[in-house]
Amino acid sequence: MKQQAAEIKRLSDKLDALNRKEKDVITKGLDTDLTEMDAEKATLQAEIERLRAEKSKVLSAKAQKIQKLAFSRPITKAEQADMGALKKKVKGLEVVHPMTALGREMGIKEVTGFARSQF
Repeated sequence: MKQQAAEIKRLSDKLDALNRKEKDVITKGLDTDLTEMDAEKATLQAEIERLRAEKSKVLSAKAQKIQKLAFSRPITKAEQADMGALKKKVKGLEVVHPMTALGREMGIKEVTGFARSQF
């Protein structure tokens, strides 16, 4: 997952560099460079969209798996402070933070724990 994010970032940076370079080429009036740049921009945009869709698909699958767990509740601040003890007590606990990509996708507003049984 982190590799996909890094690859998306790298391709986006390359696309931004091409957009900045395009302005210089336009001011100089070089038409041949523009067609090459447009083709490269199109391939970069297509690859970025493909990677984003793939990343979204992986997150969706994980979100569906977590939401299928029978029980969920917000994790208190005290439990968050001693997360290791909580995870030992509740086997199979999945904790989702609202600021992660998974948490944003699931639409949670606070740190939430998901498990097979009540905890």
